[in-house]
Amino acid sequence: MRRVIFNEKGGVGKSSITCNLAAISASRGKRTLVVDLDSQCNSTHYLLGDSPEKNTVADYFDGTLEFSSKLNEPLDYVHETPYENLSVLPSSVNLLALEHKLESRQKIYKLRDLLNKLDSEFDEIYIDTAPALNFYTRSALIAGDSVLIPFDCDAFSRQALYSILDVIYEIREDHNERLSVGGIVVNQFQPTASLPTRLIAEMKKEKLPVIPSYLNQSVKMKESHNECVPLIYYAPSHKLTKQYIALFDHLARKRRK
Repeated sequence: MRRVIFNEKGGVGKSSITCNLAAISASRGKRTLVVDLDSQCNSTHYLLGDSPEKNTVADYFDGTLEFSSKLNEPLDYVHETPYENLSVLPSSVNLLALEHKLESRQKIYKLRDLLNKLDSEFDEIYIDTAPALNFYTRSALIAGDSVLIPFDCDAFSRQALYSILDVIYEIREDHNERLSVGGIVVNQFQPTASLPTRLIAEMKKEKLPVIPSYLNQSVKMKESHNECVPLIYYAPSHKLTKQYIALFDHLARKRRK
């Protein structure tokens, strides 16, 4: 299963959701890979503490521009994290400089090619994307099986949901017929505030695929980021960690159906 975490709006928690679901997957004994396609490298920093200087996803894409033996073996781009069963294909700021070349040379399927070669090595793959519908995000949607859409209980985010779904449906129609919407992940939820509750009620009334397991706003997430330790290892008994576990279990049940 390849899950793409996608929203064109920044600050909705894509990297947090990517890394914490992946960490729970790994803690359950599943061989899990995080692919970081955001040049901000947030998922890379969260899991590794820093960005490696070589064998990043940018190096892989750069290699696809050359007709030579420049490409390494697929596993050479995969870096182990301090956590058992959890690996990362790290990002790099060099993604920005490569994007135009990759787009003009029509390398949009190269991520799918790489993940096809890595499928036998991993049980779960989580793909973090940039807050933009750029080359790398489209590559992720073409390579993925399911899309999770983080929603930060904001009115602007609410208005953008239909355009995000349209993008997913278009990619499915043109490039990836197996792509499905895994659901809308309610993040940074404040149960005592009226706006989030009203927005979610409206979304449900419109039959949008809202996942019933919400993630509360909590300073514990910022602490987890600061320590570069996912919640399942940093604060396993915290309420937010339990909410992430509930989200993970919901997705696992949905997959089995």
